[in-house]
Amino acid sequence: MHSTRAPLAVSIGDPSGIGPEIAIAAWLRRFDADIPPFYLIADPALVAARARQLGKDISLAEVNPVQVPDSFFRSLPIAPLEHRFVDSPGRPDKANASGIVAAIDRAVADCFSGSAAAIVTCPIAKKPLYDAGFRFPGHTEYLAHLATQHTGNPVMPVMMLAGPELRTVPVTIHIALSDVPKTLTTDLIVETARITDRDMRERFGMARPRLAISGLNPHAGEDGAMGTEDRDVVAPAISALQAEGIDAFGPLPADTMFHASARARYDVALCMYHDQALIPAKALAFEEAVNVTLGLPFVRTSPDHGTAFDIAGKGVASPDSLIAALKLAGKLAATGKSAEAA
Repeated sequence: MHSTRAPLAVSIGDPSGIGPEIAIAAWLRRFDADIPPFYLIADPALVAARARQLGKDISLAEVNPVQVPDSFFRSLPIAPLEHRFVDSPGRPDKANASGIVAAIDRAVADCFSGSAAAIVTCPIAKKPLYDAGFRFPGHTEYLAHLATQHTGNPVMPVMMLAGPELRTVPVTIHIALSDVPKTLTTDLIVETARITDRDMRERFGMARPRLAISGLNPHAGEDGAMGTEDRDVVAPAISALQAEGIDAFGPLPADTMFHASARARYDVALCMYHDQALIPAKALAFEEAVNVTLGLPFVRTSPDHGTAFDIAGKGVASPDSLIAALKLAGKLAATGKSAEAA
């Protein structure tokens, strides 16, 4: 599907957030940060206006069809959207929803056509999309929907936060905390771990990934004293995984999983809900951690932060997480089975 010489496709995200400026800032660091060539799927007029607002003197080059590597170091390549964006930094507008979604659609299509080696997505905000009729919980689920449409095969996405010191996977993702116990099943834990194990082998080059599995309740339930889910739901999943030859162990109390000596025992921590996984990952490496979607038939990464509407257009947003996402996407896409990315 992918050419190793193809550039990375970067979807703009919500243009009222920091996506445009971190993309500009990342391109400006193309010489010193060892960033693989990429193109931005966006409204060129908005990107040009944002650059002027930030006082950045950049050259833009519209690329359609995509032909990027030769020109990347001279101009920021932009694959133009048909949708024009409302330019309102810090003030999300549902009128931008169609363009935000179209950028994601184009990135996925370019991956399947071979025009792009991988996808890197700038942050989106869910509320404006929901107001415009978007019916998916978030980026991850929508990408899985598009992959299913393209391949005709059901795709189960798995979110992973990958930083220099810690990789975490939430088994349940964008749901209310009160819904976690009834959503969490032994089968869901097993399938999430299978996908994690497979992608760590095939894309990260690990011969035998070690998966640490957290409990749901404090102290992993203390054998039913503080909830029965760990005994009745989580532990059977771990037994099933071990029977398949997957190096999984637990359930572990989440409050003792993330200090340095504990982290040395595993390659990925599977956690039972969103914040259990994302808080330690972001606390350890907020500007370096990368959101990687496992289980897709293409490589997708993104920064580990949100739209940051409060600082959009002020020129203070750090591009470090986006740069990390670009670099990791480039490594994972190089062969599809990159041992170096580990």
